[in-house]
Amino acid sequence: MDNTLPPDLSFLSGASERLRLMLESQATDVHLAAGDVLFELGDEGDALYAIVSGALEISTLSASGRKLSLDLMRAGAMFGEIALFDPGERTATATAVEPSHLRRLRNRDVLAQLAQHPELAGDMLRLAGQRMRWMTAQLNEQVFLPMPARLARKLLYLTRADGRGQLSLSQSELAEFVGATREAVSKTLSNWRKAGLIEISRGGLTILDRGGLTVLADPDGI
Repeated sequence: MDNTLPPDLSFLSGASERLRLMLESQATDVHLAAGDVLFELGDEGDALYAIVSGALEISTLSASGRKLSLDLMRAGAMFGEIALFDPGERTATATAVEPSHLRRLRNRDVLAQLAQHPELAGDMLRLAGQRMRWMTAQLNEQVFLPMPARLARKLLYLTRADGRGQLSLSQSELAEFVGATREAVSKTLSNWRKAGLIEISRGGLTILDRGGLTVLADPDGI
C-alpha cells in the first residue's frame, strides 16, 4: 500500500521537497466508517489530517445552535492544520460521510523533527503564512459575497472532481454550506433551473452550464 501523502494537497503545494518528505515520514494511517466522528468542536486537537480516500464533512454551530456545514472534503484535501502549529480546541467537527482512509500528522512528531532539523523551521513558517492568507480569503468570501455568489462558488467547488457535474446534497444541506435559509437557497436554485444552468432531482442536482455558474460566482465581473 502507498502510504505517502497525496502530492496535490493544497496545504502542501507551497512546501519544499525536503519539508514534504519530512512530513510524509511522520504520517500514520486512520480509517473511518461512514458516520464516524473524527473530532468534535471543542475537542483538544494535536494533529492535521490528509484524506487518501473517502469524504469528510467539516461543520460548526452558529450562535443559535444551528449546524453550519463548512466544507465537504474528498481525497487530496488536508484539514486541521492549525493544530500543527498551535494545539488547542478544535474549531469545527469532522465527520466521515463514507468509509475513509486518512493520514495523520501529530504536532509532537513534527516538532521533534524540527528540533533535529531546525533548517526546516523557515519552511514551516512560510507554509503557515500561505495557509493564513488562504483562510482570510475564505472568511472574506463568506462575509462579503451575496448568497447567490456563495452558492454558485460552493456548487462549482463541490463538483470540481466530478466530470458529470452531479451533487448529491439536499437543499437543506446546501443552505448549511452557505449560511443561508433553505427557502433562500431553494428560490435561487429554482431560478437557475429555469435559466437552464442546473437540473434539480430528488437526490440532488446536476450542473448543466458550468460557465454560466462561473459568471454568477464572480459578482464583480457581471
